[in-house]
Amino acid sequence: MFDYSMQDNAIRIIKDGANRRISDRDFIIHEINRTMSSIAWKWMMTGDDYYVGKHDVLAKQRTVIGTGGEIEEVDNLPNNKNIDNVYRRMVKQKNNYLFGKPFTVDTDNDAYTDILNGFFDKRFLRALKTIGRDFLNCGIAWLYIYYDEQGELKFKRFRPYEVIPEWKDIDHTELDSLIRFYQVDEWDGYKDSKVTKVEYYKPDGIYYFESFGGTIEPCEPYHTPYFSIGEQGYNWDKLPFVAFKYNQEEQPLIQCCKSLQDGLNQIISAFEDVMEEDTRNTILVLVNYDGENLAEFRKNLATYGAVKVRSSEGANGDVRTLQVEVNAENYKAIIEVFKRAIIENCMGFDAKDTRMNGTPNQMNIQSMYSDIDLDASDTEVECQAAFESLMYFINLHLINSGLGDFSNESVTITFNTDLPMDETSKIQNIKNSVGIVSDETLLANHPWVDDPKAELERVNEQKLADIEQYENAFAPQQAEPNEEAGINEE
Repeated sequence: MFDYSMQDNAIRIIKDGANRRISDRDFIIHEINRTMSSIAWKWMMTGDDYYVGKHDVLAKQRTVIGTGGEIEEVDNLPNNKNIDNVYRRMVKQKNNYLFGKPFTVDTDNDAYTDILNGFFDKRFLRALKTIGRDFLNCGIAWLYIYYDEQGELKFKRFRPYEVIPEWKDIDHTELDSLIRFYQVDEWDGYKDSKVTKVEYYKPDGIYYFESFGGTIEPCEPYHTPYFSIGEQGYNWDKLPFVAFKYNQEEQPLIQCCKSLQDGLNQIISAFEDVMEEDTRNTILVLVNYDGENLAEFRKNLATYGAVKVRSSEGANGDVRTLQVEVNAENYKAIIEVFKRAIIENCMGFDAKDTRMNGTPNQMNIQSMYSDIDLDASDTEVECQAAFESLMYFINLHLINSGLGDFSNESVTITFNTDLPMDETSKIQNIKNSVGIVSDETLLANHPWVDDPKAELERVNEQKLADIEQYENAFAPQQAEPNEEAGINEE
């Protein structure tokens, strides 16, 4: 069950026995300890670990029932730790489905559109894909807005598990403050060491601390404004952070499939273990074995591939076997069940689906992509809200920079989902709609067009060029002056 203890707390006023508010330092220590012990934070770490291949199967042990019925670890058996990271494929699949293609910015003001496209360049699109990976793995992702040394507005991603938001409301729409804690490597002249840095973002600026032995102390620069113009420091009227959420509950994707992913890894590893246990696939029945103990028998069998038996007291020596059959088809069936369950619970799609065989029509494609499209619709709603918050800071920057006040302009962000399509049928439908809807609408839905306005301008220019060429082809030929006078030069 999802733990909302870290999410559902609005800003808390923590008081001591004397009913006085505790210091910022004690508050930060309390929040870091509370966060790192919460189930929600552990799920964030789990999602990030599973994405990079750090799965629970890596701690797998081979055990047997020992003396007294106790479980004992055995270290002389094959102990494979295989990972088939379907979860990572689901994260990449969903992230590329939503952010694989550049999104479209549309406003009624062409100058404003050009300015926004300057902010949302390829570097921003790369950061957005990282943001998408973060909120899929951790449930929420963070974008920090700041000014660089040249005074340019920039965007920086913070790792979700390094951020502790203090919300003003239970719906998590507005921040009161924010804590960031992270480790850095420092060299003291003799050895490298890990130092925990803490940044406390409040309406009146940023406070800096370092962690020492379970407590934190202020460090340089202790308090700074968010940005400066000349010698004068300034702060935003809101904390310059934008939260991108995977869903309203801020629930990471790993919660939907961890047990299934672990089961898949276990069954694949167990199958390889069984395949490697050659001498254990056969139970050997010994009769009058000419040896001291079973250990010697195993050694002789492994070394020479043969054993000695003898007849004793009228009983003939013999070695018989009880063969243990390993049915690979059973393992294969279970593996397929796990993979299918992971895909369905993560609301992804199977690229090897039989509906994609041959030449699939658009209905088959949409049917196969229905789950991922449904999930992406919820995520898109959260991302639209995040972009609305981002536009607030961009508009303030434009006002402060003297580039204009566009705060009343309407902005539409359209995510171009990476859905395969039957281009032939779509183009035919567009041709059938000529004269019914505008050319710009037709171009906006054409599978080969990324920028409808630019394409419409090119189409109009081509039409004008064709008209000029047509007019020139049928223009009357003007005679030479001498020919008009009927004079021929010798």
